[in-house]
Amino acid sequence: MTVERGRPVRDALEVILIALLIAVGIRTFVLEAFVVEGPSMEPTLYSNERLLVFKLAYLFSPPRTGDIVVFRVPWDGSKDYVKRVIADGGQTVEIRRGTVYVDGRPLSEPYIHFPDRSNLAPVRVPPGYIFVLGDNRPQSEDSRYFGPVNDQLIEGKAVFLWWPLSRFAWLGGPL
Repeated sequence: MTVERGRPVRDALEVILIALLIAVGIRTFVLEAFVVEGPSMEPTLYSNERLLVFKLAYLFSPPRTGDIVVFRVPWDGSKDYVKRVIADGGQTVEIRRGTVYVDGRPLSEPYIHFPDRSNLAPVRVPPGYIFVLGDNRPQSEDSRYFGPVNDQLIEGKAVFLWWPLSRFAWLGGPL
């Protein structure tokens, strides 16, 4: 029986290369970690918390009202925002004295702890777009300011809050 010299090193390099390809594939197409920046989603999410975002969530179905999504900022593709979906294509959003109405019905928002008294004239969300708001309305730059977000800018659905471990949580809804 003979043993090839250098074979263990080559085997180890092959394993490392395959592991890297799998990791890059998962990060690119399936799950990616994001860091929350700013107070716009408090108290649901705080600055510097870490999220896992499922990138395939909307491959076969559109975002749903209540989903927390990460999307590329429309005017700066190098930045991402995290916000809550309020309405999707074909729906109309209006805000009267801080209460959000979708298609004329008030939206139940138990996650709001920092309400505001703002108003927004009715906005019809075009097909292929979503309307997003931060949970901390007084400190959120969202669709009230930049309009509906094109579905093509969505990075994915936030599914887990994984850091800090003391706040580990499933962020709701089916994948």
